[in-house]
Amino acid sequence: MMQLIQNLQTGETILEDIPVPLVQKGMVLIKTHRSLVSLGTEKMLVEFGKANLFHKVRQQPEKVKQVFEKIQSDGLLPTLEAVFRKLGEPLPLGYCNAGEVIAVGEGVEDFKVGDRVVSNGQHAEVVCVPKNLVASIPEGVSYDEACFTVIASIGLQGIRLLNPTFGERIVVQGLGLIGLITAELLVANGCEVIGFDVDQKKVDLANTKGIKAYNISNGADPVGLANALSGGVGVDGVIIAASAQGNEIVSQAARMCRKRGRIVLVGVTGLELKRSEFYEKELTFQVSCSYGPGRYDSNYEQNGWDYPLPFVRWTEKRNFEAILQAIATKRLNVQPLITEIVELQDYNQIYGNMKGSGAIASLLKYSGAVDLSATSVPVSNRKFSAQKGVLGIIGAGNFTNATVLPALKKLRAEVKYISSASGLSAKTLAKKYGIGHATTNYRDILNDPEVDAVLITTRHNTHAEMCIEALKSGKHVFVEKPLALTMDDLVAIEKVYTEQKKTLTVGFNRRFSPFITDAKLQIGVGDAPINIIATMNAGFIPPNSWVQDIKIGGGRVIGEACHLIDLISFLTGSSVSSVVMNAMGTNPEAGTDNASILLKYKNGSTGVINYFSNGSKAYSKERIEIYSQQRTIVVDNFRKSTYYGFSKSGKSGAQDKGHLEQFSRFVNSLKKGGDAIIPFDELINTSKAAISAVQSLKEGRWIEL
Repeated sequence: MMQLIQNLQTGETILEDIPVPLVQKGMVLIKTHRSLVSLGTEKMLVEFGKANLFHKVRQQPEKVKQVFEKIQSDGLLPTLEAVFRKLGEPLPLGYCNAGEVIAVGEGVEDFKVGDRVVSNGQHAEVVCVPKNLVASIPEGVSYDEACFTVIASIGLQGIRLLNPTFGERIVVQGLGLIGLITAELLVANGCEVIGFDVDQKKVDLANTKGIKAYNISNGADPVGLANALSGGVGVDGVIIAASAQGNEIVSQAARMCRKRGRIVLVGVTGLELKRSEFYEKELTFQVSCSYGPGRYDSNYEQNGWDYPLPFVRWTEKRNFEAILQAIATKRLNVQPLITEIVELQDYNQIYGNMKGSGAIASLLKYSGAVDLSATSVPVSNRKFSAQKGVLGIIGAGNFTNATVLPALKKLRAEVKYISSASGLSAKTLAKKYGIGHATTNYRDILNDPEVDAVLITTRHNTHAEMCIEALKSGKHVFVEKPLALTMDDLVAIEKVYTEQKKTLTVGFNRRFSPFITDAKLQIGVGDAPINIIATMNAGFIPPNSWVQDIKIGGGRVIGEACHLIDLISFLTGSSVSSVVMNAMGTNPEAGTDNASILLKYKNGSTGVINYFSNGSKAYSKERIEIYSQQRTIVVDNFRKSTYYGFSKSGKSGAQDKGHLEQFSRFVNSLKKGGDAIIPFDELINTSKAAISAVQSLKEGRWIEL
């Protein structure tokens, strides 16, 4: 299938052939008929992509500080690689989609195959969208009209925040697509609406809709006009739907308002407010967030939890439905807003000259046939039949892009497949690294006899199930940490592992770092117990992130601190016998990113893990202190080691967390055979220790393994 993407590095807009997505739990699979090009938002993205690096930096000054902090902690070269890698990731375009349901996922009851629906899906022939971002199209509403729903909901949410009453006088600044729709909805709400813009075509169109619209491009004073039209009292409220870098539009809005007037920002402007303008009139100012309540809430959007109607009357989905009803009853007439309708393959008619087109609304038409079974697309013509150690990768996220594939490329590993849910990230990485196929169906990998091993880098809650499925399919398995989120999953993995004659590896890479292997060499092999303190300055992650979700990410101890458990076990040469954890906060499930873990080992060694998210990013992310027989080794962020009480002073170099060495050993073991690169019992012990640490916090006691 075809999808429109934006290359942020070059500014090029591309129609890319990607695999058709599979329907997922709680989601709806839609064959697109129309999509609306958001000329405001998408023009900004196109112009950002075409800008040179200097202008990109100027447009995002808040990112500069983050870059300098990363340089300080990780070094210049890794930071530059991360910046250019981010710019090289294509951005899918579009968020106003109308089409036909072709499949529904588990847990979806409101839709059935054949339903006509709108969604915030992208410019793609097939989209997979969470059910709370989908709404049914009423009879009598065409696809052309319906694809205005999402962008109209942006204006509607601004109106809901302004809370106008019948007869109030409201100004709409900016009569672009959102501004025109907002103004028309205000008229339908019984308001007297005044509109300002610099485009006479838009002003004329607004006047046909009962709006008192004025062209201010000739120097007309919008404040003076608004005050004159309000009899010198000032308007009751202002909705800013314009886009401007300066602060003048907000200042004008404040000056044209009456005392205790309201201002809502729907567009994009500078926000350096003049206190006197707001203080003297006791004005209120609010920024509107997209389509309404639920936006950017993963529980609402991704997990499908609805807000109860008696308490949250207008969610983003209910806003969609309100707009569709307004179109159906002709209270909102979007037909005059349509400037052009072009076939998807002719997209450059729209994107080739967005800056000077003068269009109000451009629609993409999807009339080509789509092979819905094409969940895998070939990318290169490489042959794999005579190869050993052929890999398939499930997961095409940032870790795969930043770490896994660069390492495999250096090792000249044979990668036949890469899979992702959407297909776009898989196709992008397949092209970048010369991988044979991109797919949205990971079972294509499991069913291919040429694939010897599977690398799993998906979200944490999928690891155990995919690991079991891959082992049963006769593949060697490398799964990025964690191995599992629950003890029951570990038991299931152990059972399947003992029945299969395949190796299993978990991505505990730090034990393969040259700084760690040298430290272990210096400590020597013996029975003397050692003490280790491992500190991870992990950095803040919002509580609503999937990583923090105990059911999806497992929390940060199970999801990331497990690295340090494995590292300490490797250095002590022993296994964890018991564990206890203490953490800040009162919620055992939400408070595991500021925690201290104490580990007891069977050989008498002890380990302390300090996993903190409240430290400075300028400080080293990881620090390992090893104490043994009146000697001490300090490993600082895998860039420098300092030895105390040894004949050597230490070592330094580029940051190396052991990923390349880990994958080198893994690929070599696939080609030549032999044992797994980490013993299975160590993987299980580390995984049990991480899960038990969270259990100990809940129960307030030591947990014996």
